[in-house]
Amino acid sequence: MPLSPGTRLGRYEIRAKIGEGGMGEVYRARDEKLNRDVAIKVLPSAFSENPDRLLRFEQEAQAVGTLNHPNILAVYDVGVHENSPYVVSELLEGHSFRELLDDGPIASRKAIEYAIQIAHGLSAAHEKGIVHRDLKPDNLFLTKDDRVKILDFGLAKLSQPSTSDIEQTDIATRRIHTNPGTVMGTVGYMSPEQVRASAVDHRSDIFSFGAVLYEMLSGQRAFRGESAIETLNAILKQEPSELSASNTNITSAVERVVWHCLEKSPDRRFQSASDVAFALESLSGVTSHPSQQTLIERALPAKQVWNRERIVWTVLCGLLLLAVVALAFIVFRREPATQRTARLALATPAETTFEGEITISPDGRRVVFSAMKDGKWGLWMRPLDSTKAEPIPATEGGSSPFWSPDNRFIGYFSNSKLFKIDAAGGRPQALCDVSEDSGATWNRDGVILFGGPEGIHRVSAQGGATSLVTKVSPQEEAHRWPYFLPDGHHFVFLGDASTTEEHHIKLGSLDSNESQNLFGAVSRIVYASPGYLLYVNQGSLVALPFDATSLKVTGEPTSVAERIKDVGENHHFDFSVSEEGTLAYQSGTVNSQLTWFDRAGQKQSAVGDVVGRDSLALSPDGRIAATGLLDADGRQSDIWLVDLTRNTTSRLTFDPAGDGTPVWSPDGKRIVFGSNRASGGRDVDLWEQAASGVGDEQVLLKSASAKFPTSWSRDGQVILFENWEQQLKGAIWVMSTADRQARPLLQSKSFNQLQGQFSPDGHFIAYASDESGSMEIFLQRYPTTSEKWQISSGGGITPLWRADGKEIFYTSLDKMMSVEVKLGSKVETGLPRELFRSAISHHGLSYDYAVSPDGQRFLISNAVDVNEVAPMTIVLNWNAALKK
Repeated sequence: MPLSPGTRLGRYEIRAKIGEGGMGEVYRARDEKLNRDVAIKVLPSAFSENPDRLLRFEQEAQAVGTLNHPNILAVYDVGVHENSPYVVSELLEGHSFRELLDDGPIASRKAIEYAIQIAHGLSAAHEKGIVHRDLKPDNLFLTKDDRVKILDFGLAKLSQPSTSDIEQTDIATRRIHTNPGTVMGTVGYMSPEQVRASAVDHRSDIFSFGAVLYEMLSGQRAFRGESAIETLNAILKQEPSELSASNTNITSAVERVVWHCLEKSPDRRFQSASDVAFALESLSGVTSHPSQQTLIERALPAKQVWNRERIVWTVLCGLLLLAVVALAFIVFRREPATQRTARLALATPAETTFEGEITISPDGRRVVFSAMKDGKWGLWMRPLDSTKAEPIPATEGGSSPFWSPDNRFIGYFSNSKLFKIDAAGGRPQALCDVSEDSGATWNRDGVILFGGPEGIHRVSAQGGATSLVTKVSPQEEAHRWPYFLPDGHHFVFLGDASTTEEHHIKLGSLDSNESQNLFGAVSRIVYASPGYLLYVNQGSLVALPFDATSLKVTGEPTSVAERIKDVGENHHFDFSVSEEGTLAYQSGTVNSQLTWFDRAGQKQSAVGDVVGRDSLALSPDGRIAATGLLDADGRQSDIWLVDLTRNTTSRLTFDPAGDGTPVWSPDGKRIVFGSNRASGGRDVDLWEQAASGVGDEQVLLKSASAKFPTSWSRDGQVILFENWEQQLKGAIWVMSTADRQARPLLQSKSFNQLQGQFSPDGHFIAYASDESGSMEIFLQRYPTTSEKWQISSGGGITPLWRADGKEIFYTSLDKMMSVEVKLGSKVETGLPRELFRSAISHHGLSYDYAVSPDGQRFLISNAVDVNEVAPMTIVLNWNAALKK
């Protein structure tokens, strides 16, 4: 039964029906939670009658949901409504290729352009082990901005058609070969192995791709008959008509690519979609004269031309391939490991001064940076699979390097000009004059954007005249650090201003001088797959979820790395990310000074020296601050005590290992802290020391995990601590001070629960958790019950209580927040309100502020300096930690 407007499917509200087909009906709907329009395909209820089939569908949709590529329809969600499964995806505007082909063939140049996009999309899916199995014009969509989207991965696994029902659209996507004996696909575009119901792999998609490309070029189907059976026989036994017979403008090189896709044997086709894309991209320089044979033509086998020499070479190549496969089986027969984040320090060239300005190539294979040797400053390049970096000749004085999207060229600034140079070597080419060095970005259409005081400028990658694509407002000083989004049309940049309040990350477009504010920040900005904006906030690199299709922020920021170095003027923080998931950055030491602020955010007084710091705790009487001070390399720390009335500092711990996260006992006589001294750095245990410094430190709790104390109950009997066990989420544990026995209090395999803080009466705890999708502050009774309250909105960490238990404070990035609470048998919570903003020197999830007992003053680890240049850090699979 069709759904009427206003019907709700979970959080989605149906707005209008926009299409239907063999696999169900499609509706425009509104995602109320993320405030965006989506498309929902509702499948017939008969498809969910078999529980196993429905489970396979859900598993398949989850696999497809991992695909994030500009040429693949993004799948957001799946569900069931009144026994009918549905799939939620991005909403597209444009038309299908079936509608395009109804008007005849597509111009050769456009057809190749579209085919390249399709090949890239298939390649991305195949790399994840996902095969479409029903590629056809109906499942290809052209958006209004001329981008091709592959539709309907993962649906036909519900249908499982019989051999007599093969005309039904079947869109199966599986991580293993199709079971022999089951025909899957759509007549006219099926591969021979699908027709035979044989095992199917990614090369079946390449055959279907060839059939679609044939139709795009000729306007006729490659295989057609009077009936489905005749069409299937044509696929198995016949060859399509020559393309040049229907279109004399089609070159022999293009035709050979099509024939190579349509080989009957999978072994004789292109062996990967990326190879297809490469062959098509190489055709950009091919002449339209059919008599000219290019390298691509000579690289492809002639259709059905065999001789003795070719047979011999084919047999030899086959034997070699079998040997390689056997060797690969031996080497890689173990199950692949789950992708994990890995960090490594990248040594810089000997006898050089490392300046930074890192940029990593889109494919993640090479990094370019600035360095000085023998008094000469220039660009250097190092492949990540090499131990050696080499200077790039003729780039003396080069700064702010950036890559072309095809990894071939490096752009940079020097002597008030914008240059590009071939990464393989050669002389640099001046593209245009520039007024300043404030970043540039390059899209696949050969457009380069660069910043300046007037706005964002545009210039061709071949050089020439420039034009403005944005204009600064009266409140702004410049537009800087542009970065293209995946569509190559929209871009993000920094709107630089004279005051912090006026700085914004902005969104621009190539076809309009207008831009819009996304959010406030003072940093350069980049887009990172599969959907994040990376920028620096208070010295920390953060990842903000961002939908590049709807052009909207979709979540809260998460810290990725600490102490990111500011390498120059105009907020040039030093980090770069590749398309395939490698992050490179340069860190420095974030220095801070303890500073008192009132509730309005007015600075009252500074205490102590400017130092590197990683944690802070105030004594119960508010007179002494315990803090972890970082050593020279910014990694290890010891506990120091700062007398806030006399402005003196004394050291409490002296072990060369790392000591941090101090927590005071309720009588102010002892301090518990975390230290890795007993494990040689592997584990973090709970230790205790007298606040007077008299006596030796004692270990309270030792185990194979990382433990960080967060709160000590008012009666002194219980200590709360974070427990991070391998492969588990962060949990809140409780330890009895009497017998030193510990047990989990709040623990989940699905989300983190951290920073537990006892209320003054000891009957409640406030804590931070990401169970809602982002870190928020929750309130729960102690000992715990199922009753709890979320008291923050818009993100929150590091909760602290006022001494009378009537107010909870927390931070949200640089904002100091407050919530009033009334505790008892009935709990009442007020609305969160912002007290003030400050340069809080956040170090991950550690406490970098404290509150006076009366709640009227805030002692903040105030960021005042970032220095101490460090080597490059390379992070492989940087976003794997976010997925966890």
